[in-house]
Amino acid sequence: MSRERLARWHAYVAAPDHGVLWDMLHPDAVFESPVVHTPQRGREIVFKYLASADQVLGGEGFRYVGEWFSDDGAVLEFESEVDGIKVNGVDMIRWDADGRIVHFKVMVRPLKAIQMVHAKMGEMLAKGA
Repeated sequence: MSRERLARWHAYVAAPDHGVLWDMLHPDAVFESPVVHTPQRGREIVFKYLASADQVLGGEGFRYVGEWFSDDGAVLEFESEVDGIKVNGVDMIRWDADGRIVHFKVMVRPLKAIQMVHAKMGEMLAKGA
C-alpha cells in the first residue's frame, strides 16, 4: 500500500540518511527532473538527484502540503523557500511490489523558482553531492 511506503519516504525527508535513500531505490529507478529534458535512468543517477535535492530544497523550510494516493504511487505537493524565493512543486512517486521507488518525477513552479533550483542543483551535482 502506498501509505506505508510513503511513511518511509516522510521519515527519510524528516531525517535524511543517504543509506536509507539508496535502499529505497530500485536498481532501474527513473528520475524526471523539471529542468532536464530526458529521464535519468538507474539507481546511481536517481540517488545523486534526490541527495542533491535534500541539500537544495530540504531542511527547515521544506514541507508537504498535500497528498494524493494510488495503489502503487503518490503525488505530494511541497513548498519551500530558498534564498528568499518561494518554491512550489509536486513529487510524483511510484513504487514496485517490494516497496522500492521505481519512478520519481518532480515539477516546480514558478519560473523564478525553476531557474534557481536549476542553478543550485547544477552546483550540487557538479560537487558530486
